[in-house]
Amino acid sequence: MEPRTSQPKLRLEAISELADSGIPVGVLIAPVIPGLTDHEMPKIIEKSVDAGASYAAYVMLRLPFGVKDIFSTWLEQYYPDRKNKVLNKVNSVRDCKLYSSEFFKRQRGEGVFADQAAKIFEIACRKNGIDNNSINLSTDHFINTGNKQMELF
Repeated sequence: MEPRTSQPKLRLEAISELADSGIPVGVLIAPVIPGLTDHEMPKIIEKSVDAGASYAAYVMLRLPFGVKDIFSTWLEQYYPDRKNKVLNKVNSVRDCKLYSSEFFKRQRGEGVFADQAAKIFEIACRKNGIDNNSINLSTDHFINTGNKQMELF
């Protein structure tokens, strides 16, 4: 969808290489487009876990400012038969708007279609063994060399 982004095969190879090197790897499925790409989440999670991902997250499509016009034009060009359905679903997960800036709502949305996407994601994660969806990070090896950053201010 976005020009010049890495192909899925190359992304999966990167996950595999990082995981094989002992680096915890996760996958972010974004943007999830209700009515267009939400059904792809289970396969993305499956392939990512097979490649070595140990956690996953997703972000529902957001269409702030001029992005809504670009996306609408893109839909008209590539999916004219689904344009209205997709835009109506995006409106539905954004409380009748194409964008919401509220922190938790802007990532996942709300309403029936947002709940449906959340359930698809949850089931896919559980089915592929990453249902806790978190990574245990440690600061044990962090060395504080002084608070030099604050010297900038």
